[in-house]
Amino acid sequence: MYTPLLHGIMTLLCKIQAGLRHIMPGPHGFKIKYLLRSRLLFRANGIMTFAYAEFKPDCNAIRKQIGGNHMLKEGTKAPAFSLPDQNGKLHNLEDYRGQKVILYFYPKDNTPGCTNQACNFGELYPQFQEKNAVVLGVSKDSVASHKKFEEKYNLPFTLLSDPGLSCIQAYDVWQEKKNYGKVSMGVVRTTYLIDEEGVIIKAFGKVKAAENPTQMLNELNK
Repeated sequence: MYTPLLHGIMTLLCKIQAGLRHIMPGPHGFKIKYLLRSRLLFRANGIMTFAYAEFKPDCNAIRKQIGGNHMLKEGTKAPAFSLPDQNGKLHNLEDYRGQKVILYFYPKDNTPGCTNQACNFGELYPQFQEKNAVVLGVSKDSVASHKKFEEKYNLPFTLLSDPGLSCIQAYDVWQEKKNYGKVSMGVVRTTYLIDEEGVIIKAFGKVKAAENPTQMLNELNK
């Protein structure tokens, strides 16, 4: 039975889910803050998964009401990150100060849509370089997986590995996905354009894999 008390609890859990995704680990105490956030989010997600199965219409209404699953807003500072690339080299957002950054998040290496998107970014990469822009692809795949992906398709740009979801959650792209009626958590294909000062100037959610590279190049040409 869906009671006012349960409604209040569900609303609180939804807000915890949405709020924890935006707790940004700073340069100090990164591991402590990330572990705390991850454990709390894991527990909130577990409770919400059970509740969602029991009270699906009510959960959807609450999430819509509080505006869950937001992308990061344009005009806000891009969250810092430190992730290894396909060669194991660490990359920080600060490394790219003075350049525009195409930061795109994708679900999985070597899948049809993600391969199409990556290859199209690869073909257009010289034009991105002409615009003083870099392309960074992020997924939760391992460094080894990224290396195989790069070599198989001769990708000329950087792939970042985020198996711990620190960057993926910070950019709010770890969200509910529906596949054949089944609800699960995963990476929603999303691309951010970050300016030379580290500010998000464009945010595109649920992008079309094949069209997204051209879309981002057009943004640079405006």
